[in-house]
Amino acid sequence: MLILFDVDATLITTSRTGIQAMGLAGRAAFGDTFDEHRVEYAGRLDPLIIADLLSAHAQPVSPETVEAFRAGYRDHLSRLVVEPGMARPCPGIVELLDAIETDGGFTLGLLTGNYPDTGAIKLRAAGIDPDRFPITVWGCDSPHDPPAREHLPAVGFTRFRERFGREVSPEQVLIVGDTPHDVSCARAHGCRVLAVGTGSFGTEHMPDADGFFDDLSRTEEVLDWIRTTLAQPLR
Repeated sequence: MLILFDVDATLITTSRTGIQAMGLAGRAAFGDTFDEHRVEYAGRLDPLIIADLLSAHAQPVSPETVEAFRAGYRDHLSRLVVEPGMARPCPGIVELLDAIETDGGFTLGLLTGNYPDTGAIKLRAAGIDPDRFPITVWGCDSPHDPPAREHLPAVGFTRFRERFGREVSPEQVLIVGDTPHDVSCARAHGCRVLAVGTGSFGTEHMPDADGFFDDLSRTEEVLDWIRTTLAQPLR
C-alpha cells in the first residue's frame, strides 16, 4: 500500500517563503512592479504557477524564461527558508511518518506541486529528509502539456512498479493533502484520499474526501483510520 503526501501545508509549513521567493525572483528579473499575488498557489503545480506569473506580467512563456525564473526562485528560497522559525513540520507529521515506517505495511511517497530541487530544500529546512520517501512525484512530472495535478497519481503508480517490480492498485493508494486539488487528483484515479485542515481549506471545501482531520497530531487515530480505510472496498 502506498501513501502519497502533499508537501506544503500538509507535511510542512514554510511561512509562505515560497511565495515570497517567487516575488523576489520576479522583481529581480522584471522590476519593482512585479506582483506575485496575481495568481493562485494552493495545490497548484509550480510550472503552472511560474507560467501564470510570466503571463500576468506580459512576459513570454518559453522553456528558457521558465527555467530562468525557476533558478531565481530557487536561489531566493534557499536563502529565506533556512532562516530560524520559517520552516517546520505540521503538527504530528514527524510522529506519523515514524509510525507509518514502523508499521511496515506501507510505502511512503510524495505527490506535490513542487519542483524536485525546491521541494527538497523546503523539506530539509523543516527537518524532514526527502530520501525517506521511496516514491516521489513532483510538479514537473506530468507527461502532458499543459500539465495538471490529475496526471500525477499515474506517475506514482508507474514509479512504484519500477521500484518494486509489482503493481499497486489505485484503491491501495492513499493521497494525503490540504486542498481540493489533492482530492480531485485522487478521485480522478480511484485512489483513497485523506484531507487535512492545516492549509487554507476546511472540511466543507473537500466533501469528496474519504476522511478529514484538522491536523495529523493524533498519531494512533490517524494510523488506525489509514489501516481501516485501505482495507475496505472502495466506495
